[in-house]
Amino acid sequence: MIQPQTYLNVADNSGAKKPMCIRILKASNRKYANTGDVIVAVAKGAIPNMPLRKSEIVKAVVVRTRKELKRNNGMIVQFDDNAAVIINQEGNPRGTRVFGPVARESREFNFTKIVSLAPEVL
Repeated sequence: MIQPQTYLNVADNSGAKKPMCIRILKASNRKYANTGDVIVAVAKGAIPNMPLRKSEIVKAVVVRTRKELKRNNGMIVQFDDNAAVIINQEGNPRGTRVFGPVARESREFNFTKIVSLAPEVL
């Protein structure tokens, strides 16, 4: 569960370091974002000579959460960290690579480009 003021890891090579969630989109009064939700984040750090700058406001998709995720078939999935992929206005990732596993629920929310770039889908 990701809430405002939560720091996340970056799961792509967009150049951001440690984005901090500031808003959960598509929800007027939801407190938490889960896997597959879009959030608004601020980049608290950035890799030099990359297009993304420090303190830039970006949109991101949550691809991994520490909170366990229960599926309809009874399987429970839990990751080691909270991670997000930085996206543009069209919903495509800004980076060219995705690192680490990605939850299968990302495909249900039409982020197929992120799923295709991921090395492993759980």
